[in-house]
Amino acid sequence: MKAISIIFGFIFLCPANQYSQVAKRGILPIDLYKLGAVSDPQVSPDGLWVAYTFSTIDSLKDKRQSDIWMVSWDGMTNIQMTFTPESESAPKWSPDNKYLSFLSSRQDRKGNQLWLLDRRGGEGKRITDFKGAIAEYAWKPDGKKLLLTMEDAEVIDTSIAKTPKPMIMDRYQIKQDVEGYRYKKLFKHLYLFDLESRKTDTLTRGSYNHSAAVWSPDGSLIAFVSNRTVDPDVNENTDICLIEGKPEGKISVITSWKGSDTSPQWSPDGKQIVYTRSTSSDNFIMYDQAILAVVSKDGGAPKLLSEKLDRPVSSPVWDTDSKSVVAIVSDDRRQYPVRYDINTGEMTRLSTGDNTVQSINQAGGKRAILASFPDIPSEIYTFETGKLRRLTHHADSLSTLVKLASVKGVTAKAKDGNVVNGLLYWPTDSVTTKPLPLLVIIHGGPVSQDNFGFNFQSQLLAAAGYAVVNINYRGSNSRGISYSKAISGDWGNLEVVDIHAIIDELIKKGVADPNRLGVGGWSYGGILTDYLIASDNRFKVAVSGAGVAFPLALYGVDQYIMQYDNELGVPWKNLDKYLKVSYPFLHADRIKTPTLFMVGEKDFNVPAVGSEQMYQALRSQGVPTQLIVYPGQFHGISVPSYQLHRYEQYLAWYQKYLK
Repeated sequence: MKAISIIFGFIFLCPANQYSQVAKRGILPIDLYKLGAVSDPQVSPDGLWVAYTFSTIDSLKDKRQSDIWMVSWDGMTNIQMTFTPESESAPKWSPDNKYLSFLSSRQDRKGNQLWLLDRRGGEGKRITDFKGAIAEYAWKPDGKKLLLTMEDAEVIDTSIAKTPKPMIMDRYQIKQDVEGYRYKKLFKHLYLFDLESRKTDTLTRGSYNHSAAVWSPDGSLIAFVSNRTVDPDVNENTDICLIEGKPEGKISVITSWKGSDTSPQWSPDGKQIVYTRSTSSDNFIMYDQAILAVVSKDGGAPKLLSEKLDRPVSSPVWDTDSKSVVAIVSDDRRQYPVRYDINTGEMTRLSTGDNTVQSINQAGGKRAILASFPDIPSEIYTFETGKLRRLTHHADSLSTLVKLASVKGVTAKAKDGNVVNGLLYWPTDSVTTKPLPLLVIIHGGPVSQDNFGFNFQSQLLAAAGYAVVNINYRGSNSRGISYSKAISGDWGNLEVVDIHAIIDELIKKGVADPNRLGVGGWSYGGILTDYLIASDNRFKVAVSGAGVAFPLALYGVDQYIMQYDNELGVPWKNLDKYLKVSYPFLHADRIKTPTLFMVGEKDFNVPAVGSEQMYQALRSQGVPTQLIVYPGQFHGISVPSYQLHRYEQYLAWYQKYLK
């Protein structure tokens, strides 16, 4: 049965045969504008509704904006709660179930402020007016106060002189994407905001950042995450800390792991805290995975629930009896919910299938999850008796119009015996028994994975008539920590071996045409693209996005100084290692593949110089190449028209050299 949508007080019924006469077509780049994004489900205290955000693209303003929606637990009623041109985010229910709070920069504020919306009707009302933006917030259980996380307000120079002051830096890490040069001495602190008096009390001070703050069930304590070492730039240590929920409250640190402790959640009885802990206790933990842990609120040795699982675990939430915890496990192209018994450590899988569960939220005895399938973008579901029941249907407007590629798992054995897995997208319209041109699309990270979730880019390329494969090479996660760590300090070696193994297997099976192979990726996917075209001339076309092929020249230029120092060492003592991983640039004369390079102008993650160097190397040798720089963009391209342009350029470049 179709859901009912309520907008501006009107109820719309969607007839079951509304789209039955519409001939489906292949997905196109412009469909990006039709694809909304569902996120952040929040179950109401009475368990009858789920609030969430839904973002869409405003083509006239060329930006994405989000609104607050809510859907009834039976999935039959869907209500849009905000309608302003500005975005709203982070919806939360008041403990008494009467209000929806959210963050927004409405009314020309310089950053997000807190708003209250009476769910029974009326306009949203701004209740804070700070100079700085609110990053996170949480309701006190009694509903009288709110816990706010805010960065120190920047002091603005109001003098007549218009020349900016010099940026003076003395930190170990001087760059961070989006943040820029790290010269500002600003930190995130916790504050207590009284709803009735509008009075704000400061809870934390000092040269530390505080985040992920959550109230204890009785409202007496607050758990939060902080790196309180002498120099947080030189390690990745964070601990779970407690502070009394009042001004001048005492702070205690209840974990002592030298690695990362994060994502704390109180048990309903207030006696324990579940959190995630890094496997490694080293200062640098790039190739790592989270373990589910439980510790007493008084501290002591934690119980490591998922230590033997050897898979990343995330998003822990307690069951109401304080005896078990529900979390998400990432496991070989899938993400699924599990339950851990606190006493026995026994794990029970709660749902099956080829899908990706992204987040979990629960209240009022109900549990909502955000999940995605290969043919369905992220929507809100609940799981009942091992099955997913869908609550929202925002993606229907697109899925009823387009035909999507079929997606199945693929496996191959590399020449050194490693088993590597991936996902193959096959064009729906293809009826040929002959091999198709193959595009290898490589994920970034590298500690990430391609999974059985909706992938717009792979679907788009498959709709253009290509077989498309995503490969979880060594360095990816969800295959165990040894699989991730295998490439540490040895970039462009084992990953290349794994990618070629899958390609060879698809050629052997008659899926891929060996004379029509293309490759592409963004970030580490762009880096691996450079490695692949420098190590083999089998690729007829390539697209390298936000990559680098000369790591020696990036030391001190990007945000990864910890990675260089810990994996390769300093260049003046380990030049041979830097030269080894810089082979795409140093041996650019071997490259014959026509390659398109793309990058954001203000990317401090993998700066534009990495793409510029490779473009110039190929251009100087007469190899067909092109460089596209997106103005004002960081590592992630956020302007919708630029996103559209990027997809169009992908198709045009592959078409030119592969078809």
